[in-house]
Amino acid sequence: MDMSAGELKLRPGIAARLERLPMTNYQRSLFGIIATAWFFDSMDLGMMTFVLGSIKAEFALTATQTGLLASSSFLGMFLGAAIAGLLADRFGRKPVFQVSMVFWGVGSLLCGLADNVTSLMLFRVLLGFGMGMEFPIGLSMVSEIVPAKSRGKYVAILEGFWPIGFIAAGVLTYLLLPVIGWRGIFIALSVPAAFVFVVRRRVPESPRWLEDARWLEDVGREREADSTMAGIEAKVQRAWGAALPPVADTYAPAPRRDRKALFTELWRGPYARRTVMLWLVWFFALLGYYGLTTWLGALLQQAGYAVTKSVLYTVYISLAGIPGFIFSAWLLERWGRKPTCALMLLGSAAAAYLYGQAAVLRLPVEQLIAAGLCMQFFLFGMWSVLYAYTPELYPTRSRATGSGFASSIGRIGSLAGPYLVGVLLPVTGQGGIFTLGALSFVVAALAVLLLGVETKGRALEEVSH
Repeated sequence: MDMSAGELKLRPGIAARLERLPMTNYQRSLFGIIATAWFFDSMDLGMMTFVLGSIKAEFALTATQTGLLASSSFLGMFLGAAIAGLLADRFGRKPVFQVSMVFWGVGSLLCGLADNVTSLMLFRVLLGFGMGMEFPIGLSMVSEIVPAKSRGKYVAILEGFWPIGFIAAGVLTYLLLPVIGWRGIFIALSVPAAFVFVVRRRVPESPRWLEDARWLEDVGREREADSTMAGIEAKVQRAWGAALPPVADTYAPAPRRDRKALFTELWRGPYARRTVMLWLVWFFALLGYYGLTTWLGALLQQAGYAVTKSVLYTVYISLAGIPGFIFSAWLLERWGRKPTCALMLLGSAAAAYLYGQAAVLRLPVEQLIAAGLCMQFFLFGMWSVLYAYTPELYPTRSRATGSGFASSIGRIGSLAGPYLVGVLLPVTGQGGIFTLGALSFVVAALAVLLLGVETKGRALEEVSH
């Protein structure tokens, strides 16, 4: 039956069936699979922070060359995030997620085999392409499977696997760098890409996407959405051990969709304001974050600390990211997305400035680490809310596209950040670098406060309308 734009579906849709499901070990297992892939991806991305100083010394790189190398993976992430979002909204979340894992696995392996800095940069671009693909798709998958009452918490916890992966990368470097070198570490990190087979076997396609895809040429998508949803319901019921709650007697609008205009939809109606806000936040937040974090280990080495000491101190500093993302995940559901995001950004700005002053004044290492702990607490809390907030602001048909392009714009900032540090460090010193990072976070916070909307506790379909 052909339905016009204002007509209502004659039965409860996928969203109503999903939203009434209780959270059980089945949804948590799906979340765990996606989060595990996210964890290994984060290890690969964070590894450069810990091995950059060693690579710089081996190839005798200048500060500018080191900045280019640190930025190279973000060029790949810029391309991967934009392309993956479009592909995932057109062909589905699951296949694109699997392809992303293959890209970063191959890229990590080739980084370990690189024999000169030029090839290493190219392979870091390839590795970044895979990572850029995975991040927005993982976000969309989790946000579309988890009910609204738990969505913010679980997406924030998903992002929490980034600081855990970052810390794991530091511990791995501390233990293995003296034994197998940075090349051996990159080769070892390519092995977890085999986890793609677990994703292929255990994770279903997003039923929200399948329902939305019924306007495509493939007339079987609606039946596939019903079949996938029925499978999820059966597994949730088994895990719950009781009858499922009834489906709410509500009917959602089901307009005909033009999937050739996914990008232009980001600039129509209420989505235009949201897109401007997200692009500003992602660009300036990632400019500040990666400009500072990628160089942490190298800056400590420049200050006179040995390689192993700088790695260990960076790990210590990063430990604060764990309570940071936990606090952010809790505050998201208590306080809301918009105020939590602004708080974390402004806290990051203040802490980054204080860390820079501690470095300039050459305070004792204990005080430097204390300032760094404070900075990483807010930085990783910022990541949690940013990743939870972004996919909630677009409808299913363009969610991955919107998230992908926001992430892609952010990668321009992350590409520029490490390079700017390399260029400005000889001129401004470490104090100026951290002041620049603080100003970036302030701009991002202002964008959220002035342009952001609140999404706490609202179903994705309600927010998108």
